[in-house]
Amino acid sequence: MSADKSNRDKGKPKQQPQTTLTPGQKLSRELLSWFWVILAFIFIEGTLVQARVIPSGSMENTILIGDHLMVSRFGYDAGIPFTDDQIALWRNPKRQQVVVFSAPEGEGSNQDLIKRVIGIPGDMIRIRQGAVFVNGQRLHEPYILRDPDDGNSSSFVENFPPDGNELFDGRLNQAWAANLPRYIVDGQLRVPPDHYFVMGDNRGDSYDSRYWGFVPRKNIIGTPLFIYMSIDAPEQVWEPGHIGERLGTYLSILIHPGEMRWKRLFRTF
Repeated sequence: MSADKSNRDKGKPKQQPQTTLTPGQKLSRELLSWFWVILAFIFIEGTLVQARVIPSGSMENTILIGDHLMVSRFGYDAGIPFTDDQIALWRNPKRQQVVVFSAPEGEGSNQDLIKRVIGIPGDMIRIRQGAVFVNGQRLHEPYILRDPDDGNSSSFVENFPPDGNELFDGRLNQAWAANLPRYIVDGQLRVPPDHYFVMGDNRGDSYDSRYWGFVPRKNIIGTPLFIYMSIDAPEQVWEPGHIGERLGTYLSILIHPGEMRWKRLFRTF
């Protein structure tokens, strides 16, 4: 019997003695696990996707105040962790694509902006009575919001590029007004290499390239993918620094679910 038992024991795997981790080893293992979680978050947030909330009506009715967007940075831009710097990657935006970008230097804003690309490098742009022409062809723009009674068809932003005294009437960024003539060829605006001309869909209420100039390629962060939340709330709620008002708005959704624009959820671009 003892011989049979000995033979059976030979076929069984030997159990390894259990090791007891010291408190220091447990802490080290926990910290290492959190390190990889944080590193993965930084990578995803810095190079793949980011969340954005819209504080202004410059892109109405395509994008509304209070729309919460998921923005793809993949291929466009990589943020350097713990800095405000970005590295431009291999993808370039296409004409009529909606993009998120850092405000150009001298524009006066430290916020990221969202507009639609109208001109890509090399394009010739002319606007006449609100109609946009690119390389001699009128651009089909079913997305624009225009007040039929605004009476601004003679405004310089509805007839662009401006000339003469309109360059210095105070509405244009001073640096842009000074440099704008060098980009005008036969009454058209030529977009320089590695730069883009952008405008908001709400043309009458959009502070964009018409006022402050081109967007450098290095400033482009990404393009929106879809709306993951949309809340009908005043514009100031979504402005930077209004943390209390914003938290209150999120909490009010539980009591007043009608403030959520449910039909806009998961709308793509």
